[in-house]
Amino acid sequence: MDGISYGVMAALVGLIAGVVLGLSARLGNFCTLGALESAAYGGDQRRLRLWGIVLAVAIVGTFVGVALGQITLSETFYHQIVWNPLASVAGGLIFGYGMALAGNCGFGALVRFGGGDLRSLVVVVVMGVFGFITLSGPLAPLRVALFAQEPAREPQGISATLEALIGLPPLVTALIIAAGFLVWALAYGPLRRAPGEIAWGVVAGLAVVFALWGTSWVNHESFGEIGVEGLSFTAPVGRTIVFLMTSTAGGINFSVGSVLGVMAGALAGSLWRGMFRWEACEDPRELGRQVGGAALMGIGGVIAMGCSVGQGVSAFSTLAWSAPVTLAAIAVGALVGLRRLIGVAAE
Repeated sequence: MDGISYGVMAALVGLIAGVVLGLSARLGNFCTLGALESAAYGGDQRRLRLWGIVLAVAIVGTFVGVALGQITLSETFYHQIVWNPLASVAGGLIFGYGMALAGNCGFGALVRFGGGDLRSLVVVVVMGVFGFITLSGPLAPLRVALFAQEPAREPQGISATLEALIGLPPLVTALIIAAGFLVWALAYGPLRRAPGEIAWGVVAGLAVVFALWGTSWVNHESFGEIGVEGLSFTAPVGRTIVFLMTSTAGGINFSVGSVLGVMAGALAGSLWRGMFRWEACEDPRELGRQVGGAALMGIGGVIAMGCSVGQGVSAFSTLAWSAPVTLAAIAVGALVGLRRLIGVAAE
């Protein structure tokens, strides 16, 4: 390991976590929009309740890691920046609506591209570009003016707040919340009768924990040169695109490894299940809708400081206040978008 740079170490952590998460999406049907769509219009809540398994495992694993001194929450940007509720709500709604128009979130688009869907490549590229336009391009001054980000001067998050108010240890808070998610997930009979999906939900949750543990280790070894990161797929997609074109944008890092890892895992899962096939868009209107949705996801994901995975799972695993609010806003935005699309199709 002495001959490997810290950036490469972080990229390897991201690659492993991304491969596992990509496999869980292909083999375990872990998908944000698919979960909402099947629950709202298909009468099947299995994929939605699977989120309870993923979150329960991710939360417990993260806070066990914190208790053992293996994960440093204070070094994640979820806990370094004062929570801006307006950014969570506005960014979540924009991202969710864009997700419905595009037919997938950023993570889902990477997974589908790994399965041969060329339409998803368009979504990935447009989302990554608009993410950077909002993060550091022409829209950045407006974003900063409307959604200020102030550095935190005291511990952030649900567990820190409850510890300060009533003295509840963070691990106890995590166990209580995780138990609630687990009961909610397993209360649904069809999911209980799908052990394969449950197993892949556990694997997805562990991938999130591994990412936080791995980058915490690299952060310690590098004396803070490398930050502690969770899996997320908005700005990291943009960073990966820039790196692949120029070898800049911070060089090889966790973001690059995780994005490439998801595509590799999805490819492996697609080949395993015999699902790989090339697909393209034949309807210009559909392509236009997907491009518009991808642009909205890039903008919304940066405003909310994370996508459905970045905030909905990674930030939630750290019990950041932004996570439940952003995830709820994404769900509302997606349901509004789905309803609009169904209404248009019916006309």
